[in-house]
Amino acid sequence: MSLVAYFDAASTEPLHPQAREALLAALDAGWADPARLYGAARRAHLLLEQARTEVAEVLGARPDEVSFTSSGTQAVHLGVLGTLHGRRRAGRHMVTGAVEHSSVLHAAEVHERDGGTVETVGVDITGRADAAAFAEAVARPGTALACLQTANHEVGTLQPVAEVAAACREHGVPLLVDAAQTAGRLPIPPGWSVLTASAHKWGGPAGVGVLAVRKGTRFRSPLPLDERERRRVPGFENVPAVVAAAAALRAMAAEAEAEQARLSALVDRIREQVPRLVPDVEVIGDPVERAPHIVTFSCLYVDGEALLTELDKAGFAVSSGSSCTASTLRPSHVLEAMGVLTHGNVRVSLPRGTSADEVDEFLAVLPELVHRIRQDAGVA
Repeated sequence: MSLVAYFDAASTEPLHPQAREALLAALDAGWADPARLYGAARRAHLLLEQARTEVAEVLGARPDEVSFTSSGTQAVHLGVLGTLHGRRRAGRHMVTGAVEHSSVLHAAEVHERDGGTVETVGVDITGRADAAAFAEAVARPGTALACLQTANHEVGTLQPVAEVAAACREHGVPLLVDAAQTAGRLPIPPGWSVLTASAHKWGGPAGVGVLAVRKGTRFRSPLPLDERERRRVPGFENVPAVVAAAAALRAMAAEAEAEQARLSALVDRIREQVPRLVPDVEVIGDPVERAPHIVTFSCLYVDGEALLTELDKAGFAVSSGSSCTASTLRPSHVLEAMGVLTHGNVRVSLPRGTSADEVDEFLAVLPELVHRIRQDAGVA
């Protein structure tokens, strides 16, 4: 069946029309090496710096604090390891939340293998990190870095960034904030020292991440020295993609207040209706303090991958944070840390332009699909 609705914006937002327009124009005007001095190169350099200024303005940074990476994951890896490398004299201890994106956790593993220590702060049943425990952790002598996302990528719960930032400031510890799920949708919380984001999450092209490092934050790239991007990120800049990313971010931010409120109302409808329509369902994450576009629920006695497959056949593209695959047999670390149901998990994340009719059609087909899977499993 053809696609009825794309509901996986938390994985990647469809390309914004303004990004497409900017990309096509920049492919002609911004192809040259922005580090050279001839005319075409100067045009490319001007486009790159204009895009940098636009991104910095939306994110609440200075242009010279912003560097472009090849992805949000690379931005996190460089942000974590570069800040830890720059602060080796201050200590080797890192604090992170239990439900951070895997890119943060994998960087933490590298830090541990290199002789550093990592303290993981737990979350409550909604997925929110314990701000008091975070404050206690960053007060530990030798703490070089703390990491906290703005909103959880699997369940949408907003994190207490402002409270944690205040504790970090009190103890002189830089805070890396992963804003991948909210940049362009919600205002960036104040108090960060390092900020990371990913363009394809806000309707820009894939292959562009953002790494912002506040002036005064000690940072040293863990990679071999390169002159590009303030010596933070090696390699030739993809100027057309960066220009398109900036255009998408500017457009998303301009329409964010109205569009995110509209999407949030649709998410509220899903949160209310799914438990009413489908027996034995747990809606996960904070119902109020959440990203506007994400809702997650788990269905008892249902295989998550089977449900996603059936929804796909019905024309709905959704994802799951907990599918146990044959290769890992391990459910989502986020749902495990929250202590909630990990099987039959569905994450619905609405892109810009999602209609009420699409949501209503999803709610109409879901109960029968869940019933059929349970029936096949002999539990209906």
